[in-house]
Amino acid sequence: MELVFATHNNHKVAEIKPLIPSSIQVKTLTEIGITEEIPETADTIEGNALLKVRFIYERLKCNCFADDTGLEVAAINGEPGVYSARYAGEGKSAADNIEKLLGKLKNAPNRTAKFRTVIAAILDGKEYTFEGTVHGLISEMRLGEKGFGYDPIFVPDGYMVSFAQMTMEEKNRISHRGLAVKKFAEFLTAKY
Repeated sequence: MELVFATHNNHKVAEIKPLIPSSIQVKTLTEIGITEEIPETADTIEGNALLKVRFIYERLKCNCFADDTGLEVAAINGEPGVYSARYAGEGKSAADNIEKLLGKLKNAPNRTAKFRTVIAAILDGKEYTFEGTVHGLISEMRLGEKGFGYDPIFVPDGYMVSFAQMTMEEKNRISHRGLAVKKFAEFLTAKY
């Protein structure tokens, strides 16, 4: 079976592809010739994942999936949440997002946070969602060089290292995206 992943983000592709059953061929938007960005205008993580997967399904009528992820920090009322990718503003980098977040948390005693990923899929015309959540803390500084996004400042519960200090295999075992993809992969294995 072929499955279109509604993303242009190569970091996400590298994390997700190894977790999908080998009998399923995952194609990215770039691989199928779609170069435009899909608008993310919903006010929830679930809503954005559904917007992206519906966009692809309406155009191609194929089996497809998308994900959306948000970092929710308790001390700042769940920010950046659905705005995680563009927290510092449109066109800003992950480093800018981290800088803004660390600035807002300066001297904050409560640094608890959670990462949430929702995968939305349309398979044989039916919609499904799968969620993964991991709890942790926001470090006071960047730790590590691996990963992407907020990985250098997120230390998952039970660990002394950030996601950016873990191998991809270690991170995939416990991460929000890894957990959501595992649920999705188990569903795919049972269904196909």
